[in-house]
Amino acid sequence: MKNSEVRILITVTALASCLSAGLQARESRKGPAAWWTFEGVREGRVSDKASSARDELSGNYRLVRGVAGEALKFDGYTTIVRRKAASAPRTQDALTLEAWVAVAAYPWNFCPVLVQEKEGRGFALEIGPGGEVAFRMAAGGKKRECLAAGKIPGRSWVHLAGVYKKGEGLELFVDGQPSGKAAFAEPAEPAPEADLLIGSVPQKRKAAAIHRESGTLPSWYSLDAILDEVKVYDRGLSADEVRQEFQAVKSIPAAEIPARILPSGLPGPGRFGAIYTYLSYYWEWDDLWRVADEPDVVVGFEGSPVRFVFWRGTRYSPAWITENNLWMADQSVEAWNDQEGCFEHMQDPRCQYSHVRVLENTEARVVVHWRYAPVSAHDHLWNVDPRTGWALWIDEYYYIYPDRTAVRKVTWEKGSLGEPHQFQESIPLTSPGQVQGDVVHPDYVTVANLAGERQVFSYIVNPPKKDLKRIPANPTIQMHNLKAINKPFIVFEPGSRMDYFKDMNIENLSRPGSCVHWPEGLIPCDGRTGLASDRAASFLGFPITDPLIHEGSESRSWVNSLYGMTDKPFDSILPLARSWSRAPGLKVVSGGISSEGYDLSQRAYLLKCTEPGRPEGAELEITASAASPIDNFCLVIKDWGETGASVSLYEKALSRDDGLRLGRRPNLSGTDLVVWIENKSTAPLRVVLTPAGS
Repeated sequence: MKNSEVRILITVTALASCLSAGLQARESRKGPAAWWTFEGVREGRVSDKASSARDELSGNYRLVRGVAGEALKFDGYTTIVRRKAASAPRTQDALTLEAWVAVAAYPWNFCPVLVQEKEGRGFALEIGPGGEVAFRMAAGGKKRECLAAGKIPGRSWVHLAGVYKKGEGLELFVDGQPSGKAAFAEPAEPAPEADLLIGSVPQKRKAAAIHRESGTLPSWYSLDAILDEVKVYDRGLSADEVRQEFQAVKSIPAAEIPARILPSGLPGPGRFGAIYTYLSYYWEWDDLWRVADEPDVVVGFEGSPVRFVFWRGTRYSPAWITENNLWMADQSVEAWNDQEGCFEHMQDPRCQYSHVRVLENTEARVVVHWRYAPVSAHDHLWNVDPRTGWALWIDEYYYIYPDRTAVRKVTWEKGSLGEPHQFQESIPLTSPGQVQGDVVHPDYVTVANLAGERQVFSYIVNPPKKDLKRIPANPTIQMHNLKAINKPFIVFEPGSRMDYFKDMNIENLSRPGSCVHWPEGLIPCDGRTGLASDRAASFLGFPITDPLIHEGSESRSWVNSLYGMTDKPFDSILPLARSWSRAPGLKVVSGGISSEGYDLSQRAYLLKCTEPGRPEGAELEITASAASPIDNFCLVIKDWGETGASVSLYEKALSRDDGLRLGRRPNLSGTDLVVWIENKSTAPLRVVLTPAGS
């Protein structure tokens, strides 16, 4: 070969080499194939900065501040961005998925930031139920998975990137740093016929960490998170490029995710009475409800910050709330089987079978009616009569008094209860961000009998499987030791059986609430373990009591229990418990009133005017004693009429300042008088009722 030919060949080779290097450099600088900045979201469409595409945005959402301009807040249930398959980026030999994410609550199970999957093929960059990050890719007939080391925090911006390169496999980056690898040589198997989705599961999924497969159904959900600067590259970014993408945001702002606090209405003392209202939780949750202005009920107490709340989030199961917003709830009537799991009010997330209404609302007392049907996650009712179609329906009546107590009367049609069943569990709640130790002290509950014999149960190190503590005989009283001035308590009738006494593992105090399917969860699930303190949750559930069942002569059965909250020591409950469960007798000494006895389910003495609407007044004697004391009491005089009344005790005329409260209760035939008197006594009392003007 001539020298000139050699020189030409060398020149051509060098030129080809330079061209190849230039092409590689240009390829390395190639921008994303799709880039969602979430600027200019209009009319349910999201613009792709890398193309002219306008992608579909559906569900509930908000535009908030992002790491660069605006960002999109997904609601956790309905929000989804969809790129149709025909215009989705084509990827085969290499792929990079990138996004800035700020999580408000971790998803119910793994939920994609980006996904394009169908029939076992495709890819997904996902966030897990405990803050895990996963990059998944179908390759070689298998689903390959790369998990990031550690978990991402909540309510903070995090940069995520998943990189796939043919022949190398998957790599994950968190905040610009390598965080996980999964090597494999097989080529990727994309799903180009599937739509590319942002922020939502592509099909229904069951929640993670569920208690029973039979009690949980698959459901739709999305990320409860802010997304910004979401990008898809049809090449694999290098580690340096990923780090540069992260460092391109010079100042990472605070994520616009306010703290979520269980809603209880306005704090502080108010007047005694019930109010219909709208308890707002957080907008993502609120926007899912198709209700009018006043779906909830709050009962306040004069001179006390305590509230008694009937809220949609608990399916209207009432909760006692302390001055610092600690919640104490209780179980409804519950049943269960192996086919569908639990049947209870908790499985009615949209309150289709649960309703609350105020029956009385006077300064003497408030009466609230809660009606519900125990239902499974499958939306089936319990113990359905095949001929009539009627199932078990429960009516609960709460007779609420100014001294922060309420009698709970649970009633049902005879023969409709069925087996198995349960009436009661003591259930504190945690707000998002709280652990169990934020709500209860290590000595978490005291139980006692009417004689005052008691036992304390605690969170301890290595609790024994079988508790050897001495249980008081016939315990009917319990008080939970919340981290608040006001403590919740329950008193059951003699003959009830309190059980499930146990010390708990002290490590639980640093853990989130144990069950997060309720109160706030809106998925079909009868039990899910809390993996983080990102959602409201319930815990404990102990002790559990089988209350004494009353079988009336008519068609109804019922049970009674006395609930309340006090800022006084445990011993203060004992006279109250005795005065309710073994109330002193009442005798009409004189006057035009007859006695119908003491109604435990109302915590009231029932009387009746002998001439309806024409009260003559009366003198009454209540035979209080140390064994059967008076600890505030209520008189309900039927057919008193519209005439006012004055009340004397110990020959002293009572006023409002003395703790006297009067209320009227209309009925079809007339008007009843409700009298509330604050008085504590272990000696007989004389009460005189006089019509106004007499």
